[in-house]
Amino acid sequence: QVQLLESGGNSVQAGGSLRLSCAYSRFLLRRTCMAWFRQAPGKEREGVASIDIDGTTNYADSVKGRFTFSEDNARNTLYLQMDSLKPEDTAMYYCAADMTRWRSCTLRSSAHSTWGQGTQVTVSS
Repeated sequence: QVQLLESGGNSVQAGGSLRLSCAYSRFLLRRTCMAWFRQAPGKEREGVASIDIDGTTNYADSVKGRFTFSEDNARNTLYLQMDSLKPEDTAMYYCAADMTRWRSCTLRSSAHSTWGQGTQVTVSS
């Protein structure tokens, strides 16, 4: 069973930055699509960004230009750099893996079979 562990969530002021990390099992060789999702209380889970086997990224319109998905394969770690944070970015953030795809990644939550526990991001204003 693939394990994912998010960290880096915190409480920040609007306009600030955070970098989230997602450490994944060494048995997952980062061939599959990986993605970040977020969910605020009472709202549906929202796909934030994805990355494929080639490192090609895709972002939700709501975060495009502000968030950057990157990775350090040697350390089995994914990163989500979040800049210019807004109160509406407040949510629990999850790292997830879509084991059925290597490319043409999707931001549909149902396509992802492996999830981390989440890390809380709170943006105040």
